[in-house]
Amino acid sequence: MEQLVNQIKELKDKIVANVEKDAEAFRIKYLGTKGLVKAIMGEMKNVAAENKKEAGQKLNEFKLFVEEKYEELKQATSSTPITNHQSIDLTLPGDDLPLGSRHPISLVKNKIISIFQRLGFAVAEGPEIEDDFHNFTALNLPENHPARDMQDTFYISQNPDWLLRTHTSSVQVREMQKGKLPIRIICPGRVYRNETISARAHCFFHQVEGLYIAENVSFADLKQTLYFFVQEMFGKDVKVRFRPSYFPFTEPSAEMDISCLICGGDGCSVCKKTGWVEILGCGMVHPNVLDNCGIDSNKYTGFAFGMGIERITMLKYQIKDLRLFSENDMRFLKQFTSAV
Repeated sequence: MEQLVNQIKELKDKIVANVEKDAEAFRIKYLGTKGLVKAIMGEMKNVAAENKKEAGQKLNEFKLFVEEKYEELKQATSSTPITNHQSIDLTLPGDDLPLGSRHPISLVKNKIISIFQRLGFAVAEGPEIEDDFHNFTALNLPENHPARDMQDTFYISQNPDWLLRTHTSSVQVREMQKGKLPIRIICPGRVYRNETISARAHCFFHQVEGLYIAENVSFADLKQTLYFFVQEMFGKDVKVRFRPSYFPFTEPSAEMDISCLICGGDGCSVCKKTGWVEILGCGMVHPNVLDNCGIDSNKYTGFAFGMGIERITMLKYQIKDLRLFSENDMRFLKQFTSAV
């Protein structure tokens, strides 16, 4: 114990008498991983058990002493020492910060929302973690439907009835269950599917789905609504066609194509030489879906549609790789600064 005290005293005297002129050299010599402070701390193993408490206090006091001397030396050798708050001119302007911009996905999402709001559609949102009923059962998706397979859907291991929603149709179900008719909504949001990431697919993406339920709603109402959307989004010269399709939650169902924006309909690699590019699916709401949500299918009819925002963005800005949207590459994102 006495030997340790003498060692500490000798080191203190040495520091006071001849402090290093370079703060970093002082830190390495005394506070580094192989410094004198760490070395003398190792002497604790040679101290008798009844003296360890006192020795620990002495060592801690020495360590604090060395750290204090280091801070003093660092401040003294600083090229721009700050002695008090009066040395800082608080009236000086701050550093310029670069002006950011909205992500291309957000730009297109806001544009889509704006178009449908002009038609009287309200925005509805819901949870990204859903249950089986709202994501599948209520939408007329039977238990053996491929979408329920774990290879296509992310299920939550904590509860087998929970999953990451595969579409924003679940928000439509929640709105229909409220029973406030008529309903005219769009449902933007992020969705998840268990897909291999590639230039044309990702495990998460964004959707905007629409729903209109009232008395005497027809397929003609659906077509005119989507005609208006396409012209406002892509221009008056874009052509539109509907192809019969199948979706469990709509009947009749269709997929809507627009003339290729790259080749103008002449045929290219993007449209696979057809001159057409699919942008969304749509149809009349299936009576079973209305009944599942407590709406009288004999009195009310409606239409629904859904589109991937990434697909619309890729077509609008002629982007060929879906992965660019989530890589946060500033070289890519800066191209959209003027599009805000």
